[in-house]
Amino acid sequence: MKQLKFRFSILTLAFVAGNCFAQAPFKLSKSIAIGGAARWDYLFVDSSQHRLYVSHATQTEVIDTKTDTLIGIIPDTAGVHGIAIANDLNIGFTSNGKDNTVTVFDLATLKVRRSIAVGTNPDAIIYVQQSHRVVTFNGRSNDATIIDAKSGKVIGNVAIGAKPEFAQLDNAGNIYFNIEDTNELGILDPIAMKITARHSLQSCDSPTGLARDNQQRFYSVCKNKMMIVSAADGKQISQVAIGAGADGVAFLDAYALSANGADGTMSVVSEMSQGKFKTVATIATAIGARTIDADVNLHKLYLPTANFTASKDGERAQGIPDTFRILVLEKQ
Repeated sequence: MKQLKFRFSILTLAFVAGNCFAQAPFKLSKSIAIGGAARWDYLFVDSSQHRLYVSHATQTEVIDTKTDTLIGIIPDTAGVHGIAIANDLNIGFTSNGKDNTVTVFDLATLKVRRSIAVGTNPDAIIYVQQSHRVVTFNGRSNDATIIDAKSGKVIGNVAIGAKPEFAQLDNAGNIYFNIEDTNELGILDPIAMKITARHSLQSCDSPTGLARDNQQRFYSVCKNKMMIVSAADGKQISQVAIGAGADGVAFLDAYALSANGADGTMSVVSEMSQGKFKTVATIATAIGARTIDADVNLHKLYLPTANFTASKDGERAQGIPDTFRILVLEKQ
């Protein structure tokens, strides 16, 4: 996922405060202090086991979502971007962008089992239980690497020809993924190992985060402060204005929720009538909180962030070490 440039001002804070709705369905309840490097990317919640996996620079933290406490660390995941979990095989996977590998770890002990070489800068990663395949979407080699999850062997690579971003499954085990530099929603068949469709995301500039609801509708968040809602056949259903700097989106309790890192807000999008969506609330989170995931069983949302130095003269604000934390939002 992309890094964002943050600029701080009284006007920004006023915007955040002035756009928070009184009847917002979620509220910020706590913050889980982690510390260490102020670098991170995706979160992954395994709701069935109440575990939150946090990509954090060179390691991956594991948090119990029932108590919101740190219970373990998976080390040596250099430049980790994403996490995928195979509960049926008792193993998990991280995509490590700095050394172009996937780390395979034991779910019970969190000990590393093996490392698998994949494409260049593996970013999003997803496990397909129907086919027991793991797929990484590689941001610099512009392809996807397909791995047999049981053996840990690479089966092959699928050329995309553009930069893939976040991915989600449909009910049949097909993988939907955003394509950032062509503004498309792609569909990959992990068994046939081919892309079966590419759909234009009209009015979307640089789609990154992607979520899915129970009706197999897909929610893409875009650089130009838009959320695009697409049907499983790629048809665009709706487009909704959201906050700035969204890099992640989750779906929880009938709401699509975008993490707007540049604004320090979360946009709450709801279907008002059939096929018509609207942002119904804007909730203050924190500057930098740009990725998100949900424990759907506990009705909690998690957004990582840190404190930043003030940006000036066009320079990007820098994360302050030992301020890294996870924001927790709960249903009101």
